[in-house]
Parts: sequence; structure tokens; C-alpha cells
Amino acid sequence: MLGVFLDRDSLDRGDLDFSALDTLSDDWRFYGVTRPDDLAERICDARIIVSNKVVIDASAFEAAPKLQLICIAATGYNNVDLEAARRHGVTVCNVRGYATASVSQHVFALILSLSIHLGGYRRAVMKGEWQRSPHFCLLDYPIEELAGKTLGIIGHGELGHAVARLGEAFGMHVLISEHRGGAPRPGRVAFEQVLADADVLTLHCPLTAQTRGLIGTSEIQQMKPGAVLINTARGGIVDEQALVDALRDGRLAGAGVDVLTEEPPLHGNPLLADDIPNLILTPHIAWASRNARQRLLDAIGANIGAFLAGTPRNVVST
Repeated sequence: MLGVFLDRDSLDRGDLDFSALDTLSDDWRFYGVTRPDDLAERICDARIIVSNKVVIDASAFEAAPKLQLICIAATGYNNVDLEAARRHGVTVCNVRGYATASVSQHVFALILSLSIHLGGYRRAVMKGEWQRSPHFCLLDYPIEELAGKTLGIIGHGELGHAVARLGEAFGMHVLISEHRGGAPRPGRVAFEQVLADADVLTLHCPLTAQTRGLIGTSEIQQMKPGAVLINTARGGIVDEQALVDALRDGRLAGAGVDVLTEEPPLHGNPLLADDIPNLILTPHIAWASRNARQRLLDAIGANIGAFLAGTPRNVVST
């Protein structure tokens, strides 16, 4: 059984245990990075492909006649042509739930840092402003408590649930958004009402045709003046220029962003400007604790083992 891992370096930095894969076969080929021009040659004899973000399009299936299984090293599977997989009889599996603790922790790291202006205070100390102060403390930036504030959550899957629990632990009032334009459901609040009421709005929905550009100029205008926006979901959900404009003109008090429309941002991005106030931008790392990456790798091994045993799991296409 030839297994090919196309982009190992997107997951591993030498700190993971690969025994979950090694025990399945001694015939693995690991590639740190796979460029589009290298793909066909690397998968031509593969029975199993593991890919995090390498695109497996229709031409890739033509180049891999022995292929039986694609394991996505992630939850999202938009990098695989599922219709081509069905035509070629290839099973596609993903992994869910491995990064819940890591992502929810990152969300609140962003919320807390923005609420206390951690970056501003750190810069003030580094510039010597505390040292020159006539007082024992600096009060240059507002410090907000989360208790009593409203946390709006768009997307209430496993991640949304975990973030809601943390919000409640901080004493926040949690609102779960209904799908935009969706029929009312128990425990959900209309999308527009969540926009209007949330002091902190956090996104946990997938990027689909319905959610692309979900938060744009109009939606930001509906939010509370001084609200905070958190996006650890997908970059395309937010109109990035609209977010920049809202931060610069003070409409929003801050934003924490872990995802961009293009990753890495090879062609620039408005959020990369160095004059945007109270923006924390991290390089798509909310998911990436070592614990989460190990759980992901172990789950990939379990997916492959289940497939070989004739009982495939986490199937998104077959």
C-alpha cells in the first residue's frame, strides 16, 4: 500500500508522533511541500493520499489510477473536487473536532487582549512610558471587563458551543445567531439582532456560497459602535477592506483575525497595513497547538485504518 503525505510541513515541525501512520504501512512517502507541478508525479502510484491544503482537482484523479482514499488533514475539504472523487470511486474523509480546545482558547486570547489593550500597554512599557510616569500605573488605554457583555456567535457547531461555554464562564450573555434569513429555531436569535446586540461578535461558520462576504460594510454598520469582531473561521467570510475602514474610523473598537482570504497573503491584503488601530492579526494558528496537531494526525491514522478494515469513517464523499 503506497501512501503519500503531500504537505507534511503544514502539520509537523518535528514534534509529532507518526506511529498512527507508520503502523498501517511501511510504504509511505512524505513530502514537506507539494507544488502543483509536482503533484501528478508524486501521486501516480498512490493508493492513499493525505493532504492538508494541496488541491486535488479532476486532473489529479486522472494522474492517480490506483487511488482509493483521500484523507484531508483538516475539517474543510474545499481543496478536493468531490464530484471527480465520486466519478473515480475514491473515498474522501476529513477530521472533525481535533482543534476545539485550541481554537476556543485562541478566540479568548484575542478577546482578552483586545479588551485590555494588551498590545498598547506592552508597547508603552517598551517605549519607556511607564518608566517616565509620575504614577505607579498607566491608564492610557481603556480596559473593559467581559462580565455582563454580550457575546454573539455566528456558527454553532462544536467550536461555537465551546466558545459559548467559555463566554458563559466569563459571565457574558451569549447569543447564538440564526442562519441569515433562516426560520426561527429554539435558542437562536435572528442574525440581524445578534449583530445589533453583540459587544463581541465571533465567527465559527464554514466558508460557503451563503457565508462568503457575510460580514461587510452593511453588517458592520448594524453592529454596536465600539464592538469587537473575531474571525478564526475563514477569511472570505469578512470583507477585509470594510473591516479595515471600520477600525480606522473607530466604528469598531477592535478586531482579532486569524484567517485571510488568501493564505499566505502573497499578493498583499488590506489587513496587513501597519496603521490599523487595535487589530491583532495572527497567521492561521488558532488550530495549531501541538496537542491539536497530534490529535489530527492520530485521527488520520484512524480514518485510514477504518477504511482498510472496510468500515470507513468521517466520509465526506464516496
